[in-house]
Amino acid sequence: MNTVEFAKALADETRQRIMSICCCRSLSVNEIVEQTGVTQPTVSHHLKVLRDAGLVNTERRGKEIFYSLNQEKLAETCCQVAGVFAPGVEVWISLKE
Repeated sequence: MNTVEFAKALADETRQRIMSICCCRSLSVNEIVEQTGVTQPTVSHHLKVLRDAGLVNTERRGKEIFYSLNQEKLAETCCQVAGVFAPGVEVWISLKE
């Protein structure tokens, strides 16, 4: 992933809140709207940005789509960014298996 695209995806406070509440669980758009207090169109816009960046996973259940944080992609891309800006430093990360 491009470091600029990644930084842009993370730069918005609403997207950061969405990522935080979608960590370790799947939520529908309506559940995210309830928890953030942001309108449905705004949440949908932010979810699209996060989807395009690969930072959320999607799962269709019937007519609804559920979103969860893609922790592996987040960790991987953070390591890539660290490699760009601190190339002489080894980055170690332990991901849940």
